[in-house]
Amino acid sequence: MIRSPAVAHQFYPGDPVTLQKTLSDLIPPIDKTKKRQAFAVVSPHAGYIYSGACAGETFANVIIPEDVVILGPNHHGHGTSVALYSEGSWDMPMGSVPINEDLANLINDSVADAAEDHLAHRFEHSLEVQVPFLQFLQPDIKIVPMVISHIPYTICEEVGKGLAQAIKKYSKSVLVVASSDMTHYESRETATKKDSFAIQSIEAMDPTGLYQTIQEKNISMCGFIPATIALVAAMELGATKSELIRYTDSGETSGDTLQVVGYAGFVIS
Repeated sequence: MIRSPAVAHQFYPGDPVTLQKTLSDLIPPIDKTKKRQAFAVVSPHAGYIYSGACAGETFANVIIPEDVVILGPNHHGHGTSVALYSEGSWDMPMGSVPINEDLANLINDSVADAAEDHLAHRFEHSLEVQVPFLQFLQPDIKIVPMVISHIPYTICEEVGKGLAQAIKKYSKSVLVVASSDMTHYESRETATKKDSFAIQSIEAMDPTGLYQTIQEKNISMCGFIPATIALVAAMELGATKSELIRYTDSGETSGDTLQVVGYAGFVIS
């Protein structure tokens, strides 16, 4: 099973040479001795012109292992609620990226709500835009993509704990990437204020608080479900710290500060 790119030439360059150049500009050079081992990251997924620098800086700060689980929100409503892509490969502009079928099978066995479902992945951009960054920093990358719909907190906790259990059984270093933008289409002032509440919950390593804060304060953070799951999984694996690497918004590129989308990058270690 081979998945073709859905948003190449739209969210990011589809030409491999141009994409390589773009990534080299977006990912700052960081001394290898200063890169940290992480259990998870939260990274934005807009067009690279808007959020690519935030994503690039986030990924630059961590050691990217060969095995990565990518969690993204379901923007299109297709497929099952916890949709796993567990076989084949993703055809990307910079080359084919294999699915880690062994890890995917462990996740499928450990996460009761997970189900094989390629339909949910077919048009979803939130996972795809993360892959070139991972490829650039780790050429031997293998991925397990998961698209998550809106689910109750209790199910988020079950998925996170099941994911951690699978990673423990896998017995190799695995990075969990939660794909999320922050507040959508509000003024910079409002977006920054709202997003600060979500940021505080992530920095406090409080998945329950993050989930509740998003609901209570009506924050349009599209990937708060993946971020909640990633926090639960990381804490189960031993994470004790979450660091905000960068917060910005689309207005930095567009100049429009009346209707922005917020972007944040976190490293959870």
